[in-house]
Amino acid sequence: MIDLERHGAVFVLQMKAGENRFHPPFIEALAEALDEVEASEGPAALVTTGEGKFYSNGLDLVWMRGQQAAALGPFLASFQRLLGRLLAFPLPTVAAVNGHAFAGGAMFSLAHDFRVMREDRGFFCIPEVDLGFPLAPGLMALLRARLPRTVLHEAIVTGRRYGGPDAVALRIAEAAVPEAAVVPRAIERAAALAGKDRTALAALKRGMYAETLAVLEGTAAPG
Repeated sequence: MIDLERHGAVFVLQMKAGENRFHPPFIEALAEALDEVEASEGPAALVTTGEGKFYSNGLDLVWMRGQQAAALGPFLASFQRLLGRLLAFPLPTVAAVNGHAFAGGAMFSLAHDFRVMREDRGFFCIPEVDLGFPLAPGLMALLRARLPRTVLHEAIVTGRRYGGPDAVALRIAEAAVPEAAVVPRAIERAAALAGKDRTALAALKRGMYAETLAVLEGTAAPG
C-alpha cells in the first residue's frame, strides 16, 4: 500500500492503494512509514503522493458501512491523530497532489506544510455537504486552521471542486504544474527546507497550531 524511497535528503512516500482511501490497515501503514522517516538522521524532508488519477479519495466509506458503530469512533480518532502528526511533523512536508484529493484526502494534503497540484486534471474538494456527512470537530479545526476564511466557507457550503490553478489563486496550494513535474517540484521545494532544525520546527508547528492539535489529538477540554 505504501512505497517509501529516498531522493537525497527527501523521502518520497507514495500511496499505492488505488483510490488511497483511509481504513485501519492503510493508516497503520502510513504511520509505520512516518516512523521510518522520523527516525532518520541528518537533513531530511517528506513528500507524499499517490498514483494515477488519485492522490486520495478520503475515508473508506465501504469499509465504514460494514463496521459496528462502536468501531467508527476509534477509527475516526486514529485518522485525526494521523492528521495531527503530519501537521506537527518535525520535518518539512510537501503534498505532491497528483490527482483527486477529496474529503479526507484533501484534509490529509492540508496537514502538510505545502501543496503542489497537477494543473490540468484532479480536484481538491470537501464534498461532505453533498454526501450528507457532518465533519468531526478535529477535521473542522484543521480546515479552519489551514484554509482562508472565505475559501473555507465556499468549500464547505458548496462542495466546490478546485482545479490546480484555482487552488493556487485561492491559496489552497502553492503551485500547479504539469503532471510530470508534480513530484519533482515537490521534491525541489522539500529539499530546499530539509536542513531546518527538527526540534525547533516541531516546537514552532505545535505553537502555531496548538488549539487545532488539541482537538485532533483528543486533548482539548470539553466544551
